[in-house]
Amino acid sequence: MVLILRTLWKGLSLRFRPPLEALATSVLVFRVWPNDLDVNVHMNNGRFLSVMDLGRFDLTFRTGLGRAMLRNRWKPLVGGVSMRYRRSLDPFERYELHTRLLGWDAKWFYLEQRFLKCGGDLAAEGVVRALFRGRDGNVPVAEVLGQVGFSGPQPELPESVRRWAEN
Repeated sequence: MVLILRTLWKGLSLRFRPPLEALATSVLVFRVWPNDLDVNVHMNNGRFLSVMDLGRFDLTFRTGLGRAMLRNRWKPLVGGVSMRYRRSLDPFERYELHTRLLGWDAKWFYLEQRFLKCGGDLAAEGVVRALFRGRDGNVPVAEVLGQVGFSGPQPELPESVRRWAEN
């Protein structure tokens, strides 16, 4: 239930947040609530993945891609996630989720999502492989980039992401 409320809150607050360029970083601030906790009384590893959805939601709509997605009935699909957990997030602790587009290949977009404690310490980080699917199948990367007005050079993916993408 809290994720539904968080999604609604983040969706309603979009109109008050400035638009972002395609390669900019979305930053969202959250707090660890009791229903985010596991038996070890820290944020559950699965909850990190659920909160990451909200970061991608924010980035998608603030870059202008969300409107194109709705207009064209594109569905965002995650094809893989690689996570590393570094530090616990404790009850009621505030944290930031930083989401940015790392780059793309012929089929997939690769996004980096980092959970930072308020002191700046890294709690967890993930790389997400995602695409958009339309009525006729996967939407070409160039078409998606065109919808956000991106015409710059393709960023080079980090070596670790390229190796992961090959598997």
